[in-house]
Amino acid sequence: MRKIVHYSMIICILLIQIIIAVFFYNEFVNEKKLKFIKDQLEQSKALGKLADNSRKDFMDAQNYLQKYMISQDDKDLKLYFQSLRKLNSNFDKINEYGDRNPALKNSLAEQKKDTLKITKLKTVIDSVYQSSLNPPVKIQDQHYELEKYENKDNFEDLNIQTRTYSDTIKKKGLMGRLRDAISGKENVRKESTVITLSNKKPANISKVKSRMDSLVKSIDKHYITEVKKIQLSTARNQKQSVNFYSNFSKLLVYSNGLINMYENAIKDFKSELEKEYTKQNSYNSRIRTYLVLGLMTLMFIVSVLIMYFTRIAFIYEQKLKAANKQNKKNLNFKNRILGMLSHDIRSPLKIINIFIDKINRSTQDETVKGYLKSIKFTNSTLLLQSNQILEYTKDQEAEKKLIKSVFNLKDELNSIATAITPYIETRNNKFVVTDRIPAGTIVNSDNIKINQLFMNILGNANKFTENGLINLTMSTEAIGENKISLTTTVEDTGVGISESDLGKIFEPYYQGVISDEVDNLGAGLGLSLCKEIVELFNGKIEVSSTQYKGTKITFMINLNINA
Repeated sequence: MRKIVHYSMIICILLIQIIIAVFFYNEFVNEKKLKFIKDQLEQSKALGKLADNSRKDFMDAQNYLQKYMISQDDKDLKLYFQSLRKLNSNFDKINEYGDRNPALKNSLAEQKKDTLKITKLKTVIDSVYQSSLNPPVKIQDQHYELEKYENKDNFEDLNIQTRTYSDTIKKKGLMGRLRDAISGKENVRKESTVITLSNKKPANISKVKSRMDSLVKSIDKHYITEVKKIQLSTARNQKQSVNFYSNFSKLLVYSNGLINMYENAIKDFKSELEKEYTKQNSYNSRIRTYLVLGLMTLMFIVSVLIMYFTRIAFIYEQKLKAANKQNKKNLNFKNRILGMLSHDIRSPLKIINIFIDKINRSTQDETVKGYLKSIKFTNSTLLLQSNQILEYTKDQEAEKKLIKSVFNLKDELNSIATAITPYIETRNNKFVVTDRIPAGTIVNSDNIKINQLFMNILGNANKFTENGLINLTMSTEAIGENKISLTTTVEDTGVGISESDLGKIFEPYYQGVISDEVDNLGAGLGLSLCKEIVELFNGKIEVSSTQYKGTKITFMINLNINA
């Protein structure tokens, strides 16, 4: 269950990291979007305020126009245009923001589709302003003069007396009364004139009457004509005034339409922003909720796994303690057996050396003496190794240390080569030794470890070679005042090592892919042990090989010179 628990915890931790990453993304990226929408909402409020100001400016312009129509004061007309220009300035600000904001721009475009024709308000204002520079004649500034009636009949035979009666209220002039009548404020004030005629001498009444009728008709006709002239002039001025004021009214109507368009566009823009803000806020909150729930769930799973793993760890720790205790018992037993074997085997090995010496003294055959010398060297090596095993059972760290002694390096290595020669010849191999070590080279080092190193490497070369050649080359080089380097090369023509095995050749118990082609292969510990020995001498070992063409092993060890 260890792998399942470990992988489960790793997956949970990765998911927690993903959740944290998504959480940070949501908090920084999505919240940034939300803040952006909120800022746009604030700007839409400012745009709404601009629309309200536009409506106020429009109402001011309307009031100023009404005042101007009554007072005919140019100051009111000026204020009227100022209000409209403020209105146009507000529209320009809204359009500038629309150019920077695609959403508002689209909303304005949608509203403009419903309008038949959109003209810049400034153009219309300028046009009306130009027309206002040529206003019609004001009614109060008009002067009408009636042409006086000239009577051809002087009525010298008549005395004429004229008396006029009028209302007691303050009289107005003709133009004032006409203006009141046109505006519908009040009725026209009338005056009554009484004309008294008296004849200086007796007269013919019918003739006088006829003369008077003719005079009255002539006067009526004359003044009716004069009044018609006044009426025509007044009607013409009224028409000009109506046309003049209609331009202002049309401008107000057009401005009101633009205000409605901008108000609707801003309203739609703000409504969309509010929907988007609500949607984004809901989305962020939903993600935040899911992340917290997911994080809580994963933390719960991790807690359960940790508790389970802790429980298993405690169980295995108890088992491990028990196993270690048993292992120590077994190790003590093994060391005891090894100690007994190494102690008991020393006596037979010593006896063998005694008999070898007796046989060597009793024979004169040099060949037999050579064999006896090899046997004694091998037997002595076994005796030294049994002593080393005995020391190891006393102190398990002893194997990792060099046990130094003073010996002749050339003689020691030649003894090793002589001792292993009969073994190499058993497989019909030719053994060639090239010794470049100076005579009389005395060193202070561990000859037992050197013996093990050479025996393992030469033994491996012989094991994997048959009917072939094994070359042993040895040389030394001074590397300091009291140190030399021993470089040894063992080259054979055996089965070789595959390329895939070269990287693993020093691993304990590794035997390679050709293990089924070799008899008496062994446990696969030889080269691993050789590497450990070389490292004790602060040296290095290298292997190069080609499968079915042979192997070359080169090692270098450092030795102290016995001064």
